[in-house]
Amino acid sequence: MTLYKRIASLVLLLSLSAPAFAINLNDAMSALGGAKASGQLGETQTGYLGVVKPGGNAEEIAKLINDARRNEYKKLAEKNGIEVTAVEAIAGKKAIEKTPAGQYIQQGSEWVKK
Repeated sequence: MTLYKRIASLVLLLSLSAPAFAINLNDAMSALGGAKASGQLGETQTGYLGVVKPGGNAEEIAKLINDARRNEYKKLAEKNGIEVTAVEAIAGKKAIEKTPAGQYIQQGSEWVKK
């Protein structure tokens, strides 16, 4: 088998198996505590999760949860007649306050252990 055919076969195999590795929002929510405790994810001042240390499913967990948060923030903003950025700021402040000691929060552009 030529190198081209091997690479094409590998790409095809990986593209077919990718959905099997995907996680859903429930999986992400279940994994969130562990990802935060291990230092992979942290809370930002904007109300969203940030990736502190890439690896595992950290990026995917953050994306799924951040998408869900964004949708909720939009609903709250519409319901209360305020800008989404105001809801994000309030949510970020609350999330940082609730973050246990030893987990990461973003201060400015830096990640720090609380």
